[in-house]
Amino acid sequence: MFLVEQTTVPGASFPVDELKDHLLLGSGFADDAAQDTMLEHYLRSAVAAIEARTGKIVLAKQYTWSLTAWRDPQRQPLPLAPVVSVDEIRMIDRLGGQIVVDAAGYVLQQDEHRPAIQTLSASLPAVPIAGSVEIDFTAGFGALWTDVPPSMQQAILLLAAHYYENRTGQGIGQDLPFGVSGLIERFRSIRILGGRGR
Repeated sequence: MFLVEQTTVPGASFPVDELKDHLLLGSGFADDAAQDTMLEHYLRSAVAAIEARTGKIVLAKQYTWSLTAWRDPQRQPLPLAPVVSVDEIRMIDRLGGQIVVDAAGYVLQQDEHRPAIQTLSASLPAVPIAGSVEIDFTAGFGALWTDVPPSMQQAILLLAAHYYENRTGQGIGQDLPFGVSGLIERFRSIRILGGRGR
């Protein structure tokens, strides 16, 4: 299984001014542009850390997921949430030939923690022998910062501030600060039945 991020979030989508206010930083200085770049870097790092911890994508991005077999012939859970859309499914044969799966044969099953592709017929199309299936999908709370849930916004600002205040590398451990952990707890996926639950 391979998961590839196909797009990146533009810098304008990150709340640099909100982080400045949170940090009580001034503005109007000659190095404002350099400061903004640095703050964007800390915001990106905070978003990446929280996405890794929760499996939730903060700002919308496009992904391609490659599989060699369906987990279930009727329903295939997706690896990230929330999923906005399943954009295309392609069958790839062993020689690299591609066939696009008819979108009328499946539907995106929305779920806060485990969205899935659900067949509308007897089963999802068979994956070619020695081939694979590629799924293009878009995941994220939305394209804008205002689309992100308030508690997630606060967690990102707190973690970005933590990175900024400890930018020498001292005082940064492997665990998230307590306040951040509490804010993102409800977004973490709960695995049951050894990960086989639907």
